[in-house]
Amino acid sequence: MPEGDTIANAATRLRPALVGREVLACRIPRWSGPLPGPGERVEAVRAVGKHLLVDFSGGLTLRTHLRMSGRWDLYPTGAPWRRRPSAARVVLEVPDWVAVCFSAPDVAVTRRDRAATGHLGPDLATGEPDLATVVARAGATADPTTTIAQLLLDQRVAAGVGNVFKSETLFLERLDPRTPVAALDPDRLRAVFDRAHRLLRANLRPGPRRTVPEGLAVYGRAGRPCRRCRTPVERFVLGDPPRSTYWCPHCQAP
Repeated sequence: MPEGDTIANAATRLRPALVGREVLACRIPRWSGPLPGPGERVEAVRAVGKHLLVDFSGGLTLRTHLRMSGRWDLYPTGAPWRRRPSAARVVLEVPDWVAVCFSAPDVAVTRRDRAATGHLGPDLATGEPDLATVVARAGATADPTTTIAQLLLDQRVAAGVGNVFKSETLFLERLDPRTPVAALDPDRLRAVFDRAHRLLRANLRPGPRRTVPEGLAVYGRAGRPCRRCRTPVERFVLGDPPRSTYWCPHCQAP
């Protein structure tokens, strides 16, 4: 499930192959807007929350949001693709490499100064996110009845957290996911977002996600014993659209 760590890891994987290279071709099926032309160069590959951005020397930026289905693959020129070509949403060719974005539902090319990420809060996968700004945005954005589980998913407050890190963060903070934001003081909010930041940063590496030594603490473990107290983990659905949250009713008692 692509969250901030997935996007940052994808950018890290693509960057050495693309940055500084000449664009041989850029194809985006079903896109009718501007495209970077042959001869331009890739200037940067960036992760901003759940968005992956590719900047070109002509002033355009390619933005992809993978949501639940998308992924970026990188192939040596001429190598067979691991997915069917009809699923390709972006094909970017440079000398020696082809970067392919498969099945992403949200793809756009804009002028760099118009890239649609200005509404996002600080990226929690970065080295030192501005947590004071996160707390201020939480107070300015969230309705007092908003739960902390919903707040963690609000990309306007802080970017990068999805269902996995939401559930894992709240478990490690021993916090009931249904706690209203109004019940948490600024220091407690800061601690929650700092925990999410540290979990995201710890997963900027190859391999499966890990938030506790055994793997994941609660996410995807409904009905199985809590790793801390052995109480069965529960799952509930909250929000619009509905999003799954996993929690331990004992360790995260109201």
